[in-house]
Amino acid sequence: MLVRDGAAGPEIFLQRRVGAMAFAAGMTVFPGGGVDPADGTADIEWAGPEPAWWAERFDVTEPRAKALVCAAVRETFEECGVLLAGPTADSVVCDTAGYREARGKLERRELSLAGFLAAERLVLRADLLRPWANWITPVVEPRRYDTRFFVAVLPEGQAADGATSEAAEVQWRTPAEALDRWRAGTDILLPPTWAQLRALSEFASTAEILAADVVIEPIMPVLDDVAGQQKLSFPDGQRYFADLPDASRLKGSVRR
Repeated sequence: MLVRDGAAGPEIFLQRRVGAMAFAAGMTVFPGGGVDPADGTADIEWAGPEPAWWAERFDVTEPRAKALVCAAVRETFEECGVLLAGPTADSVVCDTAGYREARGKLERRELSLAGFLAAERLVLRADLLRPWANWITPVVEPRRYDTRFFVAVLPEGQAADGATSEAAEVQWRTPAEALDRWRAGTDILLPPTWAQLRALSEFASTAEILAADVVIEPIMPVLDDVAGQQKLSFPDGQRYFADLPDASRLKGSVRR
C-alpha cells in the first residue's frame, strides 16, 4: 500500500485490474504480486530491520520473511515504478526513469531483484516499509493466496504510474474517496482491500501510519450460512455486505 500526504489527508495509490486477469479481474486493488523463487535467496545490500524482525511480525521463517520484503520492493517497482532503494543505506533514488529497461526485465523475469540492485549499486531500504496485515484466500476459491500487506510512503521525487500490463487505470485517492466510490458502485473492492482502506482512514498523516503499532493476526474469511444464504464471514463483514452495491460484480478466481 503506497501512501502520500494530500490536502485532505493521506492518499493511497490504487489500480483497477484489467478484465482479463485470472484473479480479481476488474477489481480496484493495491499494487502487488507473488514471491519469486529468487526473492528468498537474494544476496543484496540491505538497510533497515533484518529478516528476523520481519519474521517475528509476520510469524514466518527468516528466509520467508526476506522473500516477502524483497517481493514487496520488486513488485512495487514493477507495477508502479516506485523503487524503495537508494545508493546508500540512508538515501533513496529520486527518479526511476533511468531504470525503465531494468523494470521491464524484472517484470518479464529476465532479471532478478538481486541482479538489478547489484548492477546499479543500490541498497534495499527495508526501513521504508512497515508490516500491516495478513489475509488468506477462502478455501472456496480455486486460486488461493497467503497475502501479506505492507505500507510505504512514496519517496520524495518519485512518481507512481500505471505502466504495467495488469492495470487498466490508476489513481491516488483518500481512503474516504475510495470507499465512497465503492459504495456508489464505481469501483469494486474485495474484502481485504476494503478492510485496509478502512484501517488507513483512521490516520491523519503518513507519519501516523508509519508510526502505528500494528498487531498482525491472519484473517481467512469462511463461508457461513446466514438466513439461508451463504456469505463470507470476516471481521466487520456485516458492514461490508450492508454497503456492497452489487455483489454480482465481485470476481474471485477464474475457474478453469
